[in-house]
Amino acid sequence: MEACNQSIKSLIETCEQEMSDRGYEYYRQARIRRYWKEFSDWLERNGLEALTPETCHKYCIETFGSEILPDVEKRDRLKFRAFRMLASYQRDGCFEFRAPLLAPQVLQGETGELMESYLDKTLSVQLQSENTIENKRRYLYAFNKYLNKFGMRLENVSTQTLDDFCVYQGYSLPSKHNFNSTMRQFLRHAYDVGATASDMSFIVMPDNYKSHNKLPTTYEESEIRKMLLSVERASAIGKRDYLVLLLASEYGWRSSDIVNFSFSHINWDKNTISFDQQKTGVASKYPLLSSVGNAIIDYLKNGRPDTDAQEIIVGHDTVNHGKKLSRPTIHSIVAKYLRVANIENWREKKHGPHSLRHSLATNLLKKNVSMPMIASILGHQSTESTKIYLSLDIEQLRKCALPMPGLGTDSFEVVI
Repeated sequence: MEACNQSIKSLIETCEQEMSDRGYEYYRQARIRRYWKEFSDWLERNGLEALTPETCHKYCIETFGSEILPDVEKRDRLKFRAFRMLASYQRDGCFEFRAPLLAPQVLQGETGELMESYLDKTLSVQLQSENTIENKRRYLYAFNKYLNKFGMRLENVSTQTLDDFCVYQGYSLPSKHNFNSTMRQFLRHAYDVGATASDMSFIVMPDNYKSHNKLPTTYEESEIRKMLLSVERASAIGKRDYLVLLLASEYGWRSSDIVNFSFSHINWDKNTISFDQQKTGVASKYPLLSSVGNAIIDYLKNGRPDTDAQEIIVGHDTVNHGKKLSRPTIHSIVAKYLRVANIENWREKKHGPHSLRHSLATNLLKKNVSMPMIASILGHQSTESTKIYLSLDIEQLRKCALPMPGLGTDSFEVVI
């Protein structure tokens, strides 16, 4: 039992460092540590010697009454999340961003069938990505379950119903915004197919999400260079992490594209990289930069584990040796080297791969690269997405702008 206690202790210590690296608030860290201690004590009381799938099942059933997130009481959800963090870190070497729904998300009843028809239309007609569809399904599943629990019918849903549901779910402002967007589209669909007598989408009130939305986090080019230089590239993991950082900072790739980066995407003869972006399905083509090409070759020859995986970047730990990385691992890698490089105030900023994507776009804008070119690099289908993506505060622009002839330093022009 001593070895098991030491193993659990070591796992918790590692996860505590990961929380710190990711910039979790102090109060939240304290609560999660308390839940981890409760689990460690539970293991000891039950004479269990390993964190196995069987152990996970036993603990979830005994503590929460279920392994399925929607069935966990609201008051226990952070504790459930804390336990999932331990389990996923042991399994994957990283925290999962969402606790998975371990049972099929069955949309029940007439409203459930209507929701399914909406999702089918969204996928087949509107051609939205599977990731987008799954996000919509999560919101609709939770709302459908809410309606069934309280015996409510769709035609009786009101603005107050939607507000009460969001409070019941404990949605943050971004989650509420996404739920409202999904519901507005679903209610329009319900009217279009004759399931409701009138278009009920009007009950979804506009929110103030955009006015509260924070400006994107960016890092200066000098900070990104410092981060890249902080990588110890003599080790196999260092070679891998350096490649990850290059793909995020030089190309602005999302974590989903980094983990799916495969041998088939590279054309060595033409020095190009081509693939369909995971999030949007947009076909993208990039020049194979010498820095990236050299990093790929160095990793393949001197760092990558022996594996049949088609993905280029793989796990090096015991559990995931030679397997495709998960997206949260990419976040952890970026956060790790921002910390190692001692980048100023990185904990107070976003510190995942998306922050490097924002930084690339913003730094290109400062160099007067055209908006259509930046949109092409980011894989946006229109420059409208890019304009939102590249929101900058006035003070940043003021520092970058040159005074116009004949005008004071308080006057400047930014051409987009």
